[in-house]
Amino acid sequence: MRLLGGRPVGRVLRALVAVQHYRALLGVVRTCPTPATVLRRYLSKAGEYPCSIRVRTPIGQREARLFVRDDVLTFNEIFCREDYPAGPSVRVVVDIGSNIGLSALYFLTRNTHSRCYLFEPVPVNVERLQLNLAGLEDRYVLSATAVAATNGMVEFGIEATGRYGGIGLKRGDSIRVRCEHINDVLERVLQAERMVDVLKIDTEGQELRTLAAIDPALLARLGCIFVELSPTERAESLEGFHRVRDGTTWRFYNKRQRNGT
Repeated sequence: MRLLGGRPVGRVLRALVAVQHYRALLGVVRTCPTPATVLRRYLSKAGEYPCSIRVRTPIGQREARLFVRDDVLTFNEIFCREDYPAGPSVRVVVDIGSNIGLSALYFLTRNTHSRCYLFEPVPVNVERLQLNLAGLEDRYVLSATAVAATNGMVEFGIEATGRYGGIGLKRGDSIRVRCEHINDVLERVLQAERMVDVLKIDTEGQELRTLAAIDPALLARLGCIFVELSPTERAESLEGFHRVRDGTTWRFYNKRQRNGT
């Protein structure tokens, strides 16, 4: 038996006791001028695509462009549930696995001066990201590459939604993309920036290896790290960081930065 847009009954029942879904519901009302429209799309999986959703941000209303049904899930996670919470003081963000730019749109609208370094290897996602970030071009640097614990060309599995592709994954198709080592990426950014306030990693299976490969000297210059894992994965403790789990998002906060040292 299936409910709410074809979701299995067991999944719906588990969702009823998950705190993050109630936070998301409140977030829809708080951030969306037309919350009923967003909820209908999310719950029933109905509606035509592409579509646009207006969203309230600290710097005014913006338009988020959604291209397939799964983009509503991403929108909900980022703007309504706030899986990657960033306050008004955020300055520098490194976003690995930027997809269609919704996470970057969130970070760039926390204030008028934040800067993002974005990494997304799938060409169609890159095009969609640029549409979502129109008018913000002077505040982000985009690299059309993957990032992991390796350098060189890699096989990258892709599928129709653009949401679930990744290095070495068996999907409907695959492309060859350039991959940069996480340390090379962070070193390059930190040559231009004093520190990175937020490092976000969502790479469909490469997250834990990427996190483990970061040089300790670079870790010391990261304020917080957001890592998106599958429900069965667990992130180990990271020396010098306070670890918090919220659903499938693991957050690591630099203890020295939080203490103001």
